[in-house]
Amino acid sequence: MDTFAAPAGGDPAGIQVIHPAARLRGEIGVPGDKSISHRALMLALLASGESRIHGAGDGDDVRTTAGIVQALGATVERVADDRRTVQYRIVSPGVDGIRGPVGVLDCGNSGTSLRLFAGILAGVPVTAVLDGDPSLRRRPVARIIEPLRVMGATLRAHDGDSLPPVTVTGRRPLRPIDWTTAVPSAQVKSAILLAGLRAGGTTRVRERVATRDHSERMLRARGVTVRSLPDGDGGVVIEIDGGAVVQAMEERVPGDPSAAAFWLVAAAIHPDAELVIRNVGVNPTRRAVIDLLARMGARIEERPLTGGGSRRPDDGIGEPVADLVVRTSDLQAVDIAPAEVAAAIDEIPILCLAATQARGRTTVRGAGELRHKESDRLAGIAAGLSALGARIAVDRENLTIDGPVRLTGAPVDSLDDHRLAMTFAIAGLIATGRTTVGRPESASISYPGFYTDLERIRP
Repeated sequence: MDTFAAPAGGDPAGIQVIHPAARLRGEIGVPGDKSISHRALMLALLASGESRIHGAGDGDDVRTTAGIVQALGATVERVADDRRTVQYRIVSPGVDGIRGPVGVLDCGNSGTSLRLFAGILAGVPVTAVLDGDPSLRRRPVARIIEPLRVMGATLRAHDGDSLPPVTVTGRRPLRPIDWTTAVPSAQVKSAILLAGLRAGGTTRVRERVATRDHSERMLRARGVTVRSLPDGDGGVVIEIDGGAVVQAMEERVPGDPSAAAFWLVAAAIHPDAELVIRNVGVNPTRRAVIDLLARMGARIEERPLTGGGSRRPDDGIGEPVADLVVRTSDLQAVDIAPAEVAAAIDEIPILCLAATQARGRTTVRGAGELRHKESDRLAGIAAGLSALGARIAVDRENLTIDGPVRLTGAPVDSLDDHRLAMTFAIAGLIATGRTTVGRPESASISYPGFYTDLERIRP
């Protein structure tokens, strides 16, 4: 039986040393999209029969989800492709064969695992406890507990039902709901939609700001009718009918645009750079970082692929893919509005690094959700980039960054947050002197092999 142990990453001594690079050249294949990899594994659990997933991400978070799928009754086989992606073969009895787990379901550092499995388990007559590491235990869960309770499931959590661990006792059928999300969150939306599969009627989720739509696309590819309708006020209403059967399928996961963002910024801010990033997902709800960088003046060439260049198992699942070529650029400051922050929430740390090299004052408004990630990312961004010489200030939920500035190598702490670790490592490529990133191994959460790729592009 596979245990899905986390891959090694970073430096065992607890720091990663980064020296400036004279130039950046090369081609990079980024890990499979983490968001899609999570959902592919979860939907394979719900589908009766055999599912195959090619090119899945192999970070700690995805391995966590694979382990939970196995604990709930599916057979999961994992075969490594390379250090970044893997193949999974899942044989599942289907949603009606999900069994109550023996012991706690360990979600590790993965908020996606905890929130989406809560939605799945809400419609299954078993009791399960979802828990995680100390960082995950600080992530808010009231936003999923409230709608799932209204649907009829029983959920309990710590600290006034606000923090993990979460105990879920499901029921069937659930009640359909019409729910407006309080904050833009694809995880909350997806949890409700997955519960809606087991409801006796049509469930609706209303979003004032549209979030990433992988769940909707992937459900449709598996035979489930999901309707996305404009609400007339700039938002969207997503509808799903209860009782639909999720079909098993074979698919390929595109490269993660959040991982690609680090190399897009690295090349754009470096004085002598040209990088090619292969097979990146460019889903309209995930490409905000590409569009924001282009607005800043980044020289990004997009080469769309049809079916990844050939007939592949992912044809028909609706995820557009492209090769991206990025070169040294002259960046200008921009104003990043709250809706844009929501669309690029995972890429804000690396976009802030780009802003340190842009002419003028960049503002990032309405970024309070960053305080509830693997770390308080607002504080972590400001502390780390300031240590390197950036002119950056935080005012409640807003950031201002003045540029361009010449960064100077210094010790910085990732706060055990994978996106901060990789952001500060990229900064070290253009900083003078020696940059040391504390707790660098957190990069393996989403990008095993990141530091190897970083060294490989500096010939």
